[in-house]
Amino acid sequence: MNMLIYGLLTGVAFGFILQKGGVLRYDKQLGVLRLIDMTIIKFMLTSVLVGMVGIYLLVDLELAKLSLKTTILGGNIIGGLIFGVGWGLLGYCPGTSAGALGEGRWDALYGILGMVAGAAIYAEAFPLMKRTVLTWGNFGKITIPQVLGINHWPVILVFVIGAVLLFRFFEKKGL
Repeated sequence: MNMLIYGLLTGVAFGFILQKGGVLRYDKQLGVLRLIDMTIIKFMLTSVLVGMVGIYLLVDLELAKLSLKTTILGGNIIGGLIFGVGWGLLGYCPGTSAGALGEGRWDALYGILGMVAGAAIYAEAFPLMKRTVLTWGNFGKITIPQVLGINHWPVILVFVIGAVLLFRFFEKKGL
């Protein structure tokens, strides 16, 4: 039960930060899709980096166990295309559609209903997909440090430095 409470509190905090960061706004969503406003990219990349450091720190301290999902290119590519088309048509990604609905933007409800319908279709199509799409490009449970055969911290450092350089580029270009 404690984990559910932690999850709820973390979700509420993340939603608050999404709202305060302005990334729930339609113009920000459209701006990133048109590559003229990188606010959402900066926000999400920061979230990924903080998560990356936090998870590996917890793993190193033996407070958590890394549980990997299988890397399957077929599923990732098709899922990414469906995600991108949905985001482009609606103007919200899944997290921001929930946040936008919480702000009272009823148009986000269409996206949420679309996600529920998509999940139902996926559940029905899963047996067929398991034999086809979900076998294409199956690399197993891998990480970049494993592929490179090195410790995870140098890889994390490269990602952090790359993100800082990317953020500086965005700021110079006014993005």
